[in-house]
This record gives sequence, C-alpha cells and structure tokens, in this order.
Amino acid sequence: MSEIQEIKNRITESETKAGRSLWYYSWKRLKRNKLAMVGLYVLSFMVFVAIFAPWIAPYDPNDQILEFATKPINFKGEVLIKKDLGSNNELQYIPIKKIISSSGNDINYIDYNDADKTISKSELNEKTPFKTLTFLLGTDRFGRDVLSRLIYGSRISLSVGLISESIAIVLGLILGALAGFFRGTTDKVIMWIINVVWAFPSILFVIAISVVLGKGFWQAFVAIGLTAWVDIARIVRGQIFSIRETEYIEATKAVGFKSPRIILRHILPNCMGPVIITGTVGLATAIIFEASLSFLGLGVQPPTASWGQMIFDGYKYLIAGTNWGLAVFPSLAIMITVFAVNLLGDGVRDALDPKLTK
Repeated sequence: MSEIQEIKNRITESETKAGRSLWYYSWKRLKRNKLAMVGLYVLSFMVFVAIFAPWIAPYDPNDQILEFATKPINFKGEVLIKKDLGSNNELQYIPIKKIISSSGNDINYIDYNDADKTISKSELNEKTPFKTLTFLLGTDRFGRDVLSRLIYGSRISLSVGLISESIAIVLGLILGALAGFFRGTTDKVIMWIINVVWAFPSILFVIAISVVLGKGFWQAFVAIGLTAWVDIARIVRGQIFSIRETEYIEATKAVGFKSPRIILRHILPNCMGPVIITGTVGLATAIIFEASLSFLGLGVQPPTASWGQMIFDGYKYLIAGTNWGLAVFPSLAIMITVFAVNLLGDGVRDALDPKLTK
C-alpha cells in the first residue's frame, strides 16, 4: 500500500508541476537571486515610505522656520507652540533661544534676535506650549526639515516613474503590435515615427515637451512617458514578427478570430517577458529624468518636495563646502532607488529567460 501511495503522490506531483505556469517558475528563479530580492525589498520599502509619508515624516515638509535655516545634521531647536486662531486652527512655532521665566500667566523668553519678549500662556497650545524640535538630517535654506522633504519627495519620484512608464508601456504595446502584426504601410509609418523620436536625445526631447506642456506634476510624467515608448515598441514589433508566423497564430486566423482578439489574447501575452524587463529598466530612467527636470526647474514646482529640486537647492552649498547634506542626501536617495530598480530588473530578466531551467 505504501508503494502504491508513493506512486500516486509522484503522479499528483508531476501533474501539479505540469499545470504550473511560466510565471510560477520565473518567481521561483527570482527568489533564488539574492541581489534581485534585495532590490525588491528596497523598492518595496520605498513604496511603503511614499504611501505612509504623512505618518512617517516627523514634520510637515513645507513648514518654514526661517530662524532654523541651513542648520546641521541632528540640530535641536526650541520653540513655543502658539495656537493660531484662524480658520485652519494650525499650530505656529515661535523659535526661542532661552526661556527666562514662566511664572504666572506669562512666559518671558529670548528670541533669535536676542530680544527679550513676553507672551501670554493663553496664546500658547494648552497641551504642549513648549517643545524641542529635532532635525535628524538638518534643515534647508528656508528652515524646512530635510528628512521630511526626502520622505515626501519619494512620492513624486516613484509616482512619476510608475505613471510615466505605464504611459510608455501602453503606447509601446499598441504601436509595436500594430507595426508587427499588420506590416506594410502601417509598419513603415510607425517605424518612421519611432526613428524620428529616436533621433532626438531623450533628455532634450523631455525638456522640449515640458516647455510646451508647462511646468507641473502631470506635465512631468506625460513628457517622460511620451519619450520612453520607442524601446518597448521596437521590442514588441520584433517579437510579433516571429510570433505571428507560428502555427497556433495561423490556426486562430483559420478559425476566423478577428485581429484585435489575436493580438490581445494570443500574441501580446507571449511578449510580456521582454516588455516587463524593459519597463523595469525604464522606471529607473524615468526617475532620473524626473530629477533632472526638477533640477532644471521644469518639473514639479516649489514648495512641493522633490529630490531633483532638493539637489538644485543644495548643490550651491556643496560647492561652498558647507551643509553638504542638502545635496548629498537626495542624491543618495535617487542612487539607492535606481540601483534597487536595476537589480530587480536584472533579476527579472534572468528569471524570465527560458534557457535558465535551474
């Protein structure tokens, strides 16, 4: 009985393996690639930080305390928290150097102009009238917390990268599929468009489109997406050239299936491996392009936190040899993100390679 049961188990196991898809084995190969998994974990952490930025960031990224401008790493500043009686009921920081006395209904303090001032306790926040603010990565020239702006900047870089690359993938799939399947005049027209776009340096083309569309968030990802589709279109076109001549595609034509169904249901699913690889690499390029646009003042506009804009604001201090973190920290954030995406992209490429059977 034990031998019969063992045979049944082997048969069941073999049937299960036979029924598993390419994606199952690709995922198994990807999990064995340690560097790719490191890239996946880092990228997942970045996405987590971007999604939960309001809860992770210690302060509002746009809060300005001019008295605390360009302070070093791990700077601690003391403030009185004044309750704003306006419609927003926001808290207002009053930077101080020292509290002289806190007797009765008044607090006597020295401000950053070395002036002796007095404020009524009724004007301050009841729960926490006094607080010490800690800026782990220092502050920028407007007294804004660098760490909070780095955290919120991840939202811009990742969202622009994902959205722009999604636009590029959709355009590349549509135009590449049309060129590869119909050939003839359709192929010539689409290839002419691809060659024209290909002739321009990518960053210059992105800048040109940004100038036409204007400055802003959605303009940035549209500009990047409209320039990143040519690689995907050429890959899809080449894949379809070989796939459309296979026997099962000829069988679908003989059955009477329409061209849209053949392309969407039977051809494009077999092209997704190279497309995913190219899209992963394109994501890293899109992040760099977004940072470049923001650095040039053509991307996301201040006061919105963006890694490229932070580098632009901080590189002058780097040249002067002071407050080097203002430019180095966002540069490291871009480098780590792009490196993680490239590691993941290399792992996905190896995992989807049908020659790798181990």
